[in-house]
Amino acid sequence: MSVYDFKVMDGHEQEVSLEKYAGNVLLIINSATQCGFTPQYDELQDLYEKYAGEGFYVLDFPCNQFGHQAPGTNEEIASFCDSGFGVNFPIFSKIEVNGEGAIPLFKYLKSQKGFAGFDPEHVLSSKLDEIISEIDPDYKNNAEIKWNFTKFLVDRSGNVVERFEPTEDMAVVEEKIKELL
Repeated sequence: MSVYDFKVMDGHEQEVSLEKYAGNVLLIINSATQCGFTPQYDELQDLYEKYAGEGFYVLDFPCNQFGHQAPGTNEEIASFCDSGFGVNFPIFSKIEVNGEGAIPLFKYLKSQKGFAGFDPEHVLSSKLDEIISEIDPDYKNNAEIKWNFTKFLVDRSGNVVERFEPTEDMAVVEEKIKELL
């Protein structure tokens, strides 16, 4: 099994097979438009522009499960990302990543790479730890997505090779992308 075996809904509620992206390096993210990590859209767009010609895609899945920070319709989210950050990588339909409503793709991603830990140097790590440990005191020991802008790196064969928590420095993410390209 690989990422390419999954079908998802695009921003217009049309089914898309991820086989469409076979042979490319993918960074699959769950995002939110009103989050402290939302400015990462700038860095994600820069990465996409820099490496798209080498077979790299960012696949964005908005998710409203963390602090209800992704309100709005698919169209409103896409418009926000375009006007605020110039995003032109694929933005899919809003999804759930945890719980009974989690889409199969994210269930698979989590089964392949568990929680990687927050970067202790990041300014928001202690706040995230505080918020999440109130909800789940044992959060460090399960694979659930902890917050918006968790990223999964997928190689050209569709294998999940790395998971980056939202606090991971984007320079680290870029280095791992370059290794796969």
